[in-house]
Amino acid sequence: MLLEEKLMKKGKLIGTLTLLSGVALTLAACGNSNSNNTSHPNFKESTPKKTIKDGGNVSVAVVTDTPFTGIFNDELSTNNTDSEVMQYGDESLFATNNTYKYVKGGAADIKINKDAKTATITINPKVKWSDGQPLVAKDYEYAYEIIANKATHSQRYTSSLANLVGLEEYHDGKSNTISGIEMPDGENGRTVVLHFKEMKPGMTQSGNGYIWEAAAPYHYLKDVPFDKLISSNKIRKNPLFYGPYKVSKVVRGQSVSWVPNEHYYKGKPHLKKITASVITPASVAQSIKSNKFDVTQVSNSQWPNIKGAKGVNFIANIPLAYSYLGFKVGKWDAAKGENVMNKDAKMNNRSLRQAIAYGMNVDQVYKRYSSGLSFRIPTLIPKQFGDYFDKNVKGYTYNIKKGNELLDKAGYKKKRTYRVQPNGKPLTIRLAAMSGSKVQEPIIQNYIQQWKKMGLNVKLTGGRLMEMNSFYDKVQNDSKDVDMFIGAWSLSSEPSPQDLYGAKAPFNYSRFVTKENTDLLNDIDSQKAFNSLLNIFANTKDGAIIFHCSEGKDRTGLATVLILYILGVDMETIRQDYLFSNLMLGNYQAKMNQKIIDEGGSVILRANVRSLASVANEYLDTALLLIDEKYDGIDNYIKNVLKVDDEMIQSLRELYLEPKKASK
Repeated sequence: MLLEEKLMKKGKLIGTLTLLSGVALTLAACGNSNSNNTSHPNFKESTPKKTIKDGGNVSVAVVTDTPFTGIFNDELSTNNTDSEVMQYGDESLFATNNTYKYVKGGAADIKINKDAKTATITINPKVKWSDGQPLVAKDYEYAYEIIANKATHSQRYTSSLANLVGLEEYHDGKSNTISGIEMPDGENGRTVVLHFKEMKPGMTQSGNGYIWEAAAPYHYLKDVPFDKLISSNKIRKNPLFYGPYKVSKVVRGQSVSWVPNEHYYKGKPHLKKITASVITPASVAQSIKSNKFDVTQVSNSQWPNIKGAKGVNFIANIPLAYSYLGFKVGKWDAAKGENVMNKDAKMNNRSLRQAIAYGMNVDQVYKRYSSGLSFRIPTLIPKQFGDYFDKNVKGYTYNIKKGNELLDKAGYKKKRTYRVQPNGKPLTIRLAAMSGSKVQEPIIQNYIQQWKKMGLNVKLTGGRLMEMNSFYDKVQNDSKDVDMFIGAWSLSSEPSPQDLYGAKAPFNYSRFVTKENTDLLNDIDSQKAFNSLLNIFANTKDGAIIFHCSEGKDRTGLATVLILYILGVDMETIRQDYLFSNLMLGNYQAKMNQKIIDEGGSVILRANVRSLASVANEYLDTALLLIDEKYDGIDNYIKNVLKVDDEMIQSLRELYLEPKKASK
């Protein structure tokens, strides 16, 4: 239960997830006994409808077995614990709806222009930093500078962000400015125009990875050299935010106290003070029973110990997050800014990796250690993303026999207890894993024992579980002591995993890079992704689909044109179908027109509404001419842009066309 809306940030490192290789419910314990329905059927949540009162102090427990790093800057921070601590002042620039689409009403509004390949950011003039200085265009541009300047060592610089014109040149030191960032009213203005190399389907979605969603106070940080930013007191001790609360006190690594930001653009928040303090997982149960905190996180493994606590309300949701097992198969080349695979890497054998996956009894672990609250997910795009989740993928279930068969076939022969590499050398696999709750150790040891059943000698890096900061230091720097690791991600609200697993993604800690994988990731963010509607039509068993729009002249109208054309309908018939909306909308148009007259609307307004609520040959012709001009005809557009092949065309025609009757 968060006191303020939490940002959806791509690529946040999660510290101490209790269970591994799956998704765990996020539980929060709050001191209230009211209950209503929640997103998870096994829990009830409190949404008391009471008059809001000003004042009051709230204490929040941040559960981790290691001190937070205290990097209070979105451009430099990668740690989820830091995000939890600074969420009370750290607000996204852009507002979103329930499906994470950009909407108006945030600290800044954003407008995407697909044709011009731009995004225009307009900053709300009421927005000020917590020192009273206005948030201006330069603050947004400066955030990109922090990310792209090599001296900061920011892990936020990715190939996705480099889609911004000029960002790559700035990153490589070939330019002192970012040419793709335009500030038409100057650095102290409120407007920023971003120019992109190409537009992506997810750009209207928060967390898309192509558009940065935060700003940095240039007036406050400009005197700090880029290579000193991450260690500066202006970042770690006295940071500025434009959100509802501001920092009043930092006890490094342990707690942060927040008080209302009197300059907050939405008005003064109601709470007098919020204190977020670190506690260890082992202390959670007792802190809840003793009412030490007002809000406490609860891991799934702790549920049996605290579920009977009195005067406590438990809220659960399925988070956009997962833990995973990663295999080191290469290194990060800082000079080139890309991941480089090593074909001779110990773990660069598909059969070995698959066998290890088959040796993980994940479902059994969850049943024993999480009261069944955690569950295994089969893909990197979880079910919350709806149609983007592939329900047909089953993942790797526990199967020691199959694992042994794979290893035998790949040449990993057994010599007494353990197997050796195909080249005859001993095989010792060093596993890096983070410490956490009291069940973390037995879970990891369980997996090590399962792998031993297949003859795999897996040992913990350093001989023990590691605290989070040490863990990521070794993983990020490709330590020779790490062959595989158990990490975790808090995901963004946009399904593309490009920034986590791409060839130029620093977060791709496995360093796995292949042409096939790169092509698949690129396809997710390409024009090809626009063919999802056609895929739905083609892969629907019964062929029974309805889609509609009140006017149907642009998105729905053009989609219908393309579908009918693919089905082989002649263009004149398609045109008449397109214009049929006018006949069906007669009564609707008449009612709208009368309403405008009754409300004193002008003739111009009536004309505009008639235009909006109708279709015309000119609308269709404009679209077809543009397709013809830009893509050399509709056939090439369907084949090369939408990536509709002959197989899909045949599938669509078999589903939606009646078979020809035999002539007599």
